[in-house]
Amino acid sequence: MEPENEIFDFDIEQIPEPVKIEEVIYSLMVNPNLTPLNYFNDFSEIVPDPKKIGSDYDESGIFELEDGTKLLAMTTHALHHHLESDPQKAAEILVSRATRKMVCYGAKPIAVSAMLYHINYSDPNEQFIAAGAKVGLENAAKAYNLKISDRKIRFDFFGEHGAQAPTMIVSILGSLKKDKKGEIKNITQSFKQKGNNIFLIGRISDDISTSDYLEFYHGITDSPLPEFDLNLETKVISSVNSLIENDLILNATPVAKGGIFFTLLRACWLNGLGFDITTAAEVRTDAFLFGEAMGRVVVGVSKEKEDEFVDFMFESKVPFFTLGHVTKGEIRIDDESFGFIDKMTGSL
Repeated sequence: MEPENEIFDFDIEQIPEPVKIEEVIYSLMVNPNLTPLNYFNDFSEIVPDPKKIGSDYDESGIFELEDGTKLLAMTTHALHHHLESDPQKAAEILVSRATRKMVCYGAKPIAVSAMLYHINYSDPNEQFIAAGAKVGLENAAKAYNLKISDRKIRFDFFGEHGAQAPTMIVSILGSLKKDKKGEIKNITQSFKQKGNNIFLIGRISDDISTSDYLEFYHGITDSPLPEFDLNLETKVISSVNSLIENDLILNATPVAKGGIFFTLLRACWLNGLGFDITTAAEVRTDAFLFGEAMGRVVVGVSKEKEDEFVDFMFESKVPFFTLGHVTKGEIRIDDESFGFIDKMTGSL
């Protein structure tokens, strides 16, 4: 069975490149998907103090077993883009996103559970979605050595609610072991101090497909899934695991919604830091900053560990890119200042 909905031919050259990046940044800052202040249960008009909210361990869902021998981590992701047209790839991306996020905390993903919402299994077209999602789930679980809990995919359908876009949700459970000293081997997603180096692990991509930037700034909702390579994704995740094990990185955060720029912003906000980065000349600036291609992680590296980190990355043969360094609070891109972190988030 083939899908009824085909993706139209999309070319990034059809999209005008913005002249002023600052306009894009402040246009997207009001998007609740991207703001670093997007904390569940905080609906006040007062900008919260990150130090009073809690540490960035909270987002990983880390909790301890009663016997105190092991910590568990849980992460959940949802996706509705292109399940109708490419359910296999969409499912692989969804599991990869959840796995990458968990690994960035130093946790070991163990098991995955999945559910498809708004799927009428009696409809042949939606049978195609379910079958493709099942294959994608199995492929990703095999790639990351994940056990699939219970039935492979659960279904939920309420016909009286009318037409709804099919949505897939996955939850991944992982573990963090304690060492002999009773300490856990994990890191957080926030930058630690001024002067630390910032690297991108993964490929630089000239891709803005299915990004918040494309949808909310340009108003284009119909585009292909973002660039994705399951084989590269597994290599990136493996390298991040090894870097954490060898104490070569201080923090790691997956490039997610909003692309590199908003990933960096989220990594800076908790500790009131900023960043000074240089974009890649071979790709468009908007794609570099706001594209959401998969298989990429931003890491912070101390000056003392920089040479070891670079040697490790060359030996691993996983692509990486030097972004820049952490600042005391100023945000700079290609030698242009965009203000300071407190003013930028305080304007929300």
